[in-house]
Amino acid sequence: MNIAIVGTGYVGLVSGTCFAEMGVRVYCVDTDTQKVEALKRGIVPIYEPGLEELVLKNIEERRLSFHTSLSEVVNRVEMLFIAVGTPTGEEGQADLKYVFEVAREIGATADTHLLVVTKSTVPVGTTDRVESVIREGYRARGLEDLPLDMANNPEFLKEGAAIKDFMSPDRVVVGYRSEYAKEMMAKLYRPFLLNNYRVIGMDILSSELTKYASNAMLATRISFMNELANLAEALGADISLVREGMGSDQRIGKAFLYPGCGYGGSCFPKDVQALASTGRELGVPMTIIDSVHRANERQKLRPFEKLKAYLGDLKGKKIAVWGLAFKPETDDMRQAPAIEVISHLVLEGAEVYAFDPIAMENAERILPRSVQYGSNIYDVAEGADAVVLLTEWKQFRLPNWGKIKELMRGNLVIDGRNIYQPAELEALGFRYTGIGRK
Repeated sequence: MNIAIVGTGYVGLVSGTCFAEMGVRVYCVDTDTQKVEALKRGIVPIYEPGLEELVLKNIEERRLSFHTSLSEVVNRVEMLFIAVGTPTGEEGQADLKYVFEVAREIGATADTHLLVVTKSTVPVGTTDRVESVIREGYRARGLEDLPLDMANNPEFLKEGAAIKDFMSPDRVVVGYRSEYAKEMMAKLYRPFLLNNYRVIGMDILSSELTKYASNAMLATRISFMNELANLAEALGADISLVREGMGSDQRIGKAFLYPGCGYGGSCFPKDVQALASTGRELGVPMTIIDSVHRANERQKLRPFEKLKAYLGDLKGKKIAVWGLAFKPETDDMRQAPAIEVISHLVLEGAEVYAFDPIAMENAERILPRSVQYGSNIYDVAEGADAVVLLTEWKQFRLPNWGKIKELMRGNLVIDGRNIYQPAELEALGFRYTGIGRK
């Protein structure tokens, strides 16, 4: 099987590489010439554990190649995945200009029977609109009868575990209309699901909505627990114990009930806003989803608010920040809580020293220029009035607190992810505060 994937961002590059690993011939297409040239040499522009090794392997074995021209490959393949970005517009809606650019190019260049699959996260109804744009291009070239099939195949990858998620998915959702599309998608995914074949087929509109519904539900659980944690803190209760009690109910479960300083990344913030925008367009109020987004934006500032409450005037205070990426095992800074926390600290006149194992290069392009960066957590803690943990990297879980106590000027520890034991730190002379804990 030969397939093309247009877009070499997170979704496109991971998908293309994993398909190639299963023996598929994959042509990855991107208009960014520098990125494509780097990928041809095996230089991966994103950090994802295991990805660079798989890219190099499949380039060497000639199953994976990178191109800047869609017309160069479109007639070599049976299937074409659209995996370009859909950034958030001014009103929260998904910006589909890149999706339709691909559709127009397919319509202008394809001469063979294609199955076109939307893999980008797109509003409900977009796949049908993509088909209309392609067919319009066919008609303009006198190819009204050229066969065309459509499908939607949303991704459910977790950054930091994307290879594992793709290679061993718990389910694959596919929206289609034709038996041909159903059979081709089943053939493509069968190698990934030999022991647990779970391709969930449905109509295209339902498939598109499933992606948004899934991310919105997970975001809702996070924001709900964050608000509950804030209430627990005000009441003097411990949210960790509350989570254990409620999560033990099988109807609820424990997944995504960890309170913290808010979610970030490329998916949850964008998809929650896009779903709410779709509701507004159709006159269907999405009040819960709107509240989820607002609650998350407030939650990102909880560590900053705690610093103000404990230290008062922050001018001239040295604050050590541990973790900048929106989650561990990625260098992704998009919508990361660290951006809001650090920006507010700088505005207040604080001196910010930050460390992240992977994301500092990206952070330097995003955060205020006054931010200083260290080589490890001890480096940035030296002389600090407070330490703020924002990303729960594994290497942050068991620091040498005795050494940190000696290095710091102050003794405040703000645990934005609740990974430390309050009693342990307090016994060493620290002032500890987490999210929703005594």
